[in-house]
Amino acid sequence: MELLFSFNQLGEKITHYNWAALFVKLGIIFVKLIAIYIVYLIVKAFGNKVITTGFTQYKNRNNVSESRAHTLESLTKNIFSYILIFVFFVTVLQVFNIQVTAILAGAGIVGLAIGFGAQGLVSDFVTGFFILLERQVEVGDYVTTGSFSGIVENVGIRTTHIRGFDGTLHFVPNREITSLSNHSRGNMRALVDIGISYEDDIDKAITVLQELCDNIAAEDPNIVDGPNVLGVQSLGSSDVVLRIIAKTANGEQWGVERKLRKAIKESLDANGIDIPYPHQVNVEKNNKSQ
Repeated sequence: MELLFSFNQLGEKITHYNWAALFVKLGIIFVKLIAIYIVYLIVKAFGNKVITTGFTQYKNRNNVSESRAHTLESLTKNIFSYILIFVFFVTVLQVFNIQVTAILAGAGIVGLAIGFGAQGLVSDFVTGFFILLERQVEVGDYVTTGSFSGIVENVGIRTTHIRGFDGTLHFVPNREITSLSNHSRGNMRALVDIGISYEDDIDKAITVLQELCDNIAAEDPNIVDGPNVLGVQSLGSSDVVLRIIAKTANGEQWGVERKLRKAIKESLDANGIDIPYPHQVNVEKNNKSQ
């Protein structure tokens, strides 16, 4: 009987509960959340547009390189997104009357405890900050760090993204970048070694190659200086190696080297100069005692 009486009381309370007020309150909360989300999207779009416009003007006014402006723009947008998400999260909590200050205080204590175990993450941030500050690398640069070589696609506070020449994307934590070689600063060197046979005239070969190099330099705008035939580089087992060297625009050294090799082969063939290939010569001596 007592149990039945309790259920009856519960039913009466449910029946007399002001459901209309509850639905109105839930509707107001829902409308507030929708409004907050719309404002978040508007602010995000407007902020990204302002950042893009600002960096475009900064690049044009200060003659900043395209890669440098793109790197700073990407980093600024990331920081802006993180701040905006934090503000959005705090605003949503306030809609539900949740005390944000208590959560932030607790998060500070937890963050302090986690910080002792996240020294590597802090090192990533510090190293990334100095990489950006000192302009060691920018988006689009060809770099080598550790065992990774490739084109930089993104420079962040925590990681640097390097796209290898085979298409692999390497995510390198900034703390592991203890040494970095940037191949995209200044002109690059194109170097070609070509072998001719011992029977050919070396001076003639140098003259033919230098004339060829002068013709290529006149028609290829990627060549900054040279190409020049330096002379005999080494004496091989079956060839005399001549070295050709040139300075090229950044990133164009491989194309210039391929072009030189093709033209050198055709020019040497046209002038009757042999490019030897590995072979053996057997010398048979007659036995005088026979």
